[in-house]
Amino acid sequence: MRVGLFITCFNDTLFPQVGRATVAVLERQGVEVDLPLSQTCCGQMHFNSGYRDECIPLVARFTDAFAGYDAVVTPSPSCASMVRHYHSTVARLAEERGRARGLMDRVAQTGPRVYELCEFLIDVLSVTDVGASFHQKVTFHPTCHSRRLLGIGDRPERLLRAVRGLELVDLPRSESCCGFGGTFAVKNPDTSTAMGDDKVHDILDTGAPVLTAADTSCLMHIGGQLSRLGASVRVLHLAEILASSDAAAVVST
Repeated sequence: MRVGLFITCFNDTLFPQVGRATVAVLERQGVEVDLPLSQTCCGQMHFNSGYRDECIPLVARFTDAFAGYDAVVTPSPSCASMVRHYHSTVARLAEERGRARGLMDRVAQTGPRVYELCEFLIDVLSVTDVGASFHQKVTFHPTCHSRRLLGIGDRPERLLRAVRGLELVDLPRSESCCGFGGTFAVKNPDTSTAMGDDKVHDILDTGAPVLTAADTSCLMHIGGQLSRLGASVRVLHLAEILASSDAAAVVST
């Protein structure tokens, strides 16, 4: 199976350790991973802000970069949802305006092969125990894109419960948004901060010293507010925990 890693521009720029952890988890399962160097942004930020014409070359580049792979794996539900749900909308716009001919067909071939990491491990590899060990209490924040657009369900929790030494602590009001929402946090900072405050207090109520999620964007937002409160809670991407052989080996984000 040829697997391409879609690292996402957010992780590549700010959290490269998440990409390395993702590769480590996949290689532990015997998967050979490629990193197409021609990949760039999936266009989510542009699409959500109304710049859909500007998305067209990004979608075209994505289909070119990942053409021919049996599967494309990403440690980002938000970017996976952009590719699977909205690249077709951009491709349709491109063809209506006479740009990027054949893009709809290319998107139809590439999009369904894009998987968020948890989906790929459980649905494609049929793996729950990835051989990880992490001796800590951990609480999990299910991000909005993973819950509402991808329908990931309990896959992350199933993976976490299989990690040796890990005690998974339920997060109160886990279904509530952390307030990041990409450009939402920039355009509506007061509302975003208030939502983040609610999420942070729920996290602190668990008593868990580690918070994890499948999206580093949410973790960055929550982690920033935890830091400003002087809280000692570490934020780690799910891939970092799944790649760990012991707690000391994990590098905090």
